[in-house]
Amino acid sequence: MRKFILGTALAVLGAASMATAAEQPVERRVITEWKAVFGRIETRDLIDARTRIGGTLVSIEVTEGSDVTEGQVIAMVHDPKLALQLQAAQGNIDALQSQLDNARTELKRGESLQDRGVITNQQLDSLRTNVSVLENQIAAAVGDKRVIEEQSAEGAVLAPIAGKVLNVPVTRGTVLLPGETVASIGGGGFFLRLAVPERHAPFLHEGMSIRIGSHGDGRPGRLAKVYPEIDNGRVIADVEVEGLSSEFVNARVLVSLPVGEHEALLVPAASLITRMGLDFVPVARADGTVVHRTVVPGSQVEIDGTRMVEILSGLTDQDRVVTDHD
Repeated sequence: MRKFILGTALAVLGAASMATAAEQPVERRVITEWKAVFGRIETRDLIDARTRIGGTLVSIEVTEGSDVTEGQVIAMVHDPKLALQLQAAQGNIDALQSQLDNARTELKRGESLQDRGVITNQQLDSLRTNVSVLENQIAAAVGDKRVIEEQSAEGAVLAPIAGKVLNVPVTRGTVLLPGETVASIGGGGFFLRLAVPERHAPFLHEGMSIRIGSHGDGRPGRLAKVYPEIDNGRVIADVEVEGLSSEFVNARVLVSLPVGEHEALLVPAASLITRMGLDFVPVARADGTVVHRTVVPGSQVEIDGTRMVEILSGLTDQDRVVTDHD
């Protein structure tokens, strides 16, 4: 009752004056409905840096938050058996080389004896075969040694991509098996991942513009990808944002999505008057007088650089609003 009396009194006072201010018709426009959701900052690629051999982790050069480049050595794994195998392979090569030197000496002597008719061609061929066999055995032993050397070199754990280290689950002295994770690295740029209720799925499409923050004053973004699978009643989508902070991965960011449209009555936000907890809009009558109508305002939007407010009740599209009032 008190609100009704106050509204009536203001209407009477407004009607007593003539409208000398600027007028503007109430606009009926189709405006976008926005849905506020939270997105998580994620990396485009998430790859584990893994060990290629088993052994003991003797050093690790990165921690969580470290920036790395592709191919950078971030840790070393040592297997003492490889050093022993390398020594054994070298010893085998040395033994075969000594046998080869002796076989070549025997072959040279046999060629000299064959010239004098002391040995037969069959015996000389046998000496040549022995030299060839030893040469091939040395080549095979050298190949085995290179395999061991390569295994030793694979003790260096390399960063698979350039990016930021997100997780290091091991410490120095850990015994690792081949293929175990030493560090998780995120790279390829940062983006927002959204989980939107499936009822809004028909309104989402790749390339649509969204707002990071509230829809009235947020930064622009672009919906880069909408995944076709619905997970637990949610549609997963990725958003590209220029200058997105990469300080904290999985940080939550408010995002406003356009999820529909509806017709609305709009008036300039500057014409809205709030007194005693009630909202009024000055409306010009046909006879030139001004009356203050009690209204229920809704959300605000910006149209052509002007801040407009939606009127849920209290006005029609036939009314004319006074935009310049005291």
